[in-house]
Amino acid sequence: MTGAVAIWHDIEPEGLAEFYAWHGQEHMPERVSIPGFRSGRRFIAAAADLQFFNLYETDSLEVVLGPGYKARLDSPTPRTLSAVRHFRHVARSLCRVMVTHTAAESGVAQGGLIATLRYDIDPAQEAAHLAVVQQAILPALASSAGICSVSLLVADRAASGYVNAEQRARGAANAVPPIVVLVEGWAEPQAFAAQVRAILGPEALVRLGLDGTAQLGVYAHQLTLLKPR
Repeated sequence: MTGAVAIWHDIEPEGLAEFYAWHGQEHMPERVSIPGFRSGRRFIAAAADLQFFNLYETDSLEVVLGPGYKARLDSPTPRTLSAVRHFRHVARSLCRVMVTHTAAESGVAQGGLIATLRYDIDPAQEAAHLAVVQQAILPALASSAGICSVSLLVADRAASGYVNAEQRARGAANAVPPIVVLVEGWAEPQAFAAQVRAILGPEALVRLGLDGTAQLGVYAHQLTLLKPR
């Protein structure tokens, strides 16, 4: 993938059953059916500030900026309008996938666990911070035991901030994390979390001079939907 939609959010308890039914039966199939979308995955928090993480992989950034996806955002179904009323604390980024390291010799490796780092920095400092992430953080993660995939995503800030009909139905603005690091693992959950914290935790970031706002979370896989072939 070279494009992605990364979404974090909470769900009000009274809307959880509706969310699960809608998300699996309607929403993910709808998104994956958009030309250029490859897959959708949902994860639930194991140790994170927000309850769910959803990742849609696309052929390119241009796909998530294009008319097919925008049309769905601006024309939500009645079931979507009902379900999104229960969303809270949404963070959403339309991203270019800058780098992906995988432990697999061929194909794409996916883990049952994923760690996400949402990193916010002033646009004027973004390039310098991205250089540190690519030169110091990604190699350290990719060479760690039990890590099967490491990706760096960079948001299109303007496109991610577009106010669409789904967001208006939620009644609150989205946060837009400009830099996202995704780490997938196949190790024992506590060991995986400790590995990730050692490299992406607050103290580790400060040692590298990364003084932006960061939220690190660990999630467990719930659902994957692939585009039919």
